[in-house]
Amino acid sequence: MNRILIGTLAALAVFSACRRQTVQPRPTIPLVLSVSADTAWTGRVAAHAGHIGPAGSVAIIGEPGDAITLARYFQVSDTRDNIDGREKRDSLPDFSGETFEVILDNYNEPYEHFLAGGPYAAQRLDSLREAAVRSALFAWDSTCVKTPAKLLIFTSSLQAEYGLFDVDTLQQLAGGRSLLLSPAKVMLESAYARGDRNMVVWTTPKIQASGAWQSVFRREGWEDATLSVLSPAPALDIRTEFRSLLRQYRNEGRKMDVLLLDTYWANPSYLSSELDIIRQGGTEEDAYFDRMLPKTFHFMEPKSALVRATYDLLRGESLFTHRIARPGIRYYETVESPQGLPVLEDVDASYVEIAYVQDFR
Repeated sequence: MNRILIGTLAALAVFSACRRQTVQPRPTIPLVLSVSADTAWTGRVAAHAGHIGPAGSVAIIGEPGDAITLARYFQVSDTRDNIDGREKRDSLPDFSGETFEVILDNYNEPYEHFLAGGPYAAQRLDSLREAAVRSALFAWDSTCVKTPAKLLIFTSSLQAEYGLFDVDTLQQLAGGRSLLLSPAKVMLESAYARGDRNMVVWTTPKIQASGAWQSVFRREGWEDATLSVLSPAPALDIRTEFRSLLRQYRNEGRKMDVLLLDTYWANPSYLSSELDIIRQGGTEEDAYFDRMLPKTFHFMEPKSALVRATYDLLRGESLFTHRIARPGIRYYETVESPQGLPVLEDVDASYVEIAYVQDFR
């Protein structure tokens, strides 16, 4: 295994503690200012971010299960015509020739731990933001055989909301121009563009309480749209949970245009089969749900939404590699060094299969 170490980050985090800083509407974390001032290494990594152009990789960053699932979905995606970009299968991978650098953030998972309450709640969230910045630096770095990323996809709606501001701020300060994608922003914008105005998010209790999705929605400024973020009681069957969510939402007194699934694990086909049963109106409750869900109602999950957004972004920015080859995946894992710092190790597919994949089959 090769190891990529950004060890200077620990020292950089205390950069100029007594220096007067300009007050911003949403101040960035000290780590961002420290990195941008480092002309020897990490600052140069941030400055070069995105400048490699089409030759760069696509970085997928997140908790291991989510990142692996999304990467494999990218690898087999065939929903577009590779010549003109139309939504039409052509028996060729949509991302032919692209390299996906998958950063399995074992060091920081699960991200919901950063939401623990108590007197240190703010510091915990700052740590989540720092984790996003470090992951971005890992993705942009070219140590060993790694290709610097032209696009960063953060799989976690939670980490993206709390960390992408700092990653983007770092690029602005350093002069980088790597593209960034957040699942929450992509899904909300896709739903709105489709004409959905009554949006509902199905997520976990902690993410619901964090306000991450609500914050993304407020920044969009859609005065003609509504957002409800729900977390149904856990059940043995996803169909039962779906009905529990519908019971929660019926108190809103509105139609539901789209259900956004904040998970990479849910199988929409199971939900669609339950929707078919509801459409038959066999019970009084089913009949009510049928009226609540218009004929255009649909489910949206992050895998397909992120694949579509990535394709459109790479095509729109002329960043496809245009190499004739199967999409490639390289895996990396964040682990703790003897010094207690996060380091990045490259790992092979067989290790990923044993360490992670068998756990979520």
